[in-house]
Amino acid sequence: MVSFSMKILLIDVNYKHSSTGKIVYDLHVLLTEQGHSSLACYGRGPLVREAGVHRISGVAEVYFHALMTRLTGLTGCFSPLATRKLLRIMEEFQPDVVHIHDIVAYFANIAPVVEYLKRNAVPTVWTLHSEFLYTGKCGHAFECERWLSGCGQCPQKRVYPASWFFDRTARMFEEKRRLFGDFERLFLTTPSCWLAERVKRSFLGTKPLRVVRNGIDTTNIFFPRTPAQLRERFDVGDKKVLLAVAPNLMSEDKGGRWVVELAERMRSTNSLFFLIGVDDLSERFPPNVHAIGRTKDQRELATFYSMADLTILTSKRETFSLVCAESLCCGTPVAGFDSGAPSEVAPPPYGIFVPYGDLNSLADAVEGALRRGTLTSKEECATFGAARYSKERMGSEYVALYEKMLSERRRRTL
Repeated sequence: MVSFSMKILLIDVNYKHSSTGKIVYDLHVLLTEQGHSSLACYGRGPLVREAGVHRISGVAEVYFHALMTRLTGLTGCFSPLATRKLLRIMEEFQPDVVHIHDIVAYFANIAPVVEYLKRNAVPTVWTLHSEFLYTGKCGHAFECERWLSGCGQCPQKRVYPASWFFDRTARMFEEKRRLFGDFERLFLTTPSCWLAERVKRSFLGTKPLRVVRNGIDTTNIFFPRTPAQLRERFDVGDKKVLLAVAPNLMSEDKGGRWVVELAERMRSTNSLFFLIGVDDLSERFPPNVHAIGRTKDQRELATFYSMADLTILTSKRETFSLVCAESLCCGTPVAGFDSGAPSEVAPPPYGIFVPYGDLNSLADAVEGALRRGTLTSKEECATFGAARYSKERMGSEYVALYEKMLSERRRRTL
């Protein structure tokens, strides 16, 4: 039972799909079940016909926004129709709290939304799932530190959101610094301490900040399963199973090539590699590799996690890593490159991480873990994961934050 009912507006690029879209879906369901009024507005993806859910952007406007970003080097300012619709929804709904997740994806104009929230003194929670909010445009700054002094001369001009011709990162950086400088009712959250420390070093460093770890469904989906049928289907036998999972797994960002090279090195060992998220299934892989396309069946994915002895993560950079959380909740420890927050999501003895790109050290760590069992048991992994990464825990932390912000606002008006 809640102390008082709230009206919460959730905003994200997706709803029910992708990592952030699932988070928004879970929050919307939780808030509704608790008796709050919740609206979820999203920009792209399949049309969802559910109460309290609005897709605000049309396909044509998304493509127009993407094209104009490529032509001008500017982003977050070419969706007038979607922005007008979002502002109209906010005006009609009159939310007590607005919770923004991922807004960079060619579906909304950032400045008008922020100016509306400031003008109407709306308490706003903004969850940073990437570094976009304090850089000129980059979701991941990697080793570049131009965001500390103003961006410009961007080494990732042609990386999403890409520009074909112009580098406008210095201009966009200054616009963000101005836009957020006097945003008094803004409360930031990040899914990891690693990202929180980056935020503190940025021009957003004076804003209230809290770490709220991302949550997943540990009751119905991500829990240890019996993989007997899956083991029989792939003739696993007594082999050790290593798993790598990601959308666009073979992309440079997700690092699937590292996993393939690791499999090649381990051809003589009693092991099998499963790669889930391979776009080109006609590609040739070592004989100890099973390449599988993207899967929308989360329960089957949980069974793969449960079957694995180790999940391998070779991403170039992660601000959290749902793969780590999902794997642990299914009872499987993680080994990979130390590239942002994953080593925080799966700390020892639930994970082992080596410097990014050091394949020799990764191979040693993986073979050692399989041979000596240096990581923890599946039961301990699952217990740790369920306690730390459940969607219920995430939801309760956000609801408590909403109530805190609303209580403070009400005290100011007394």
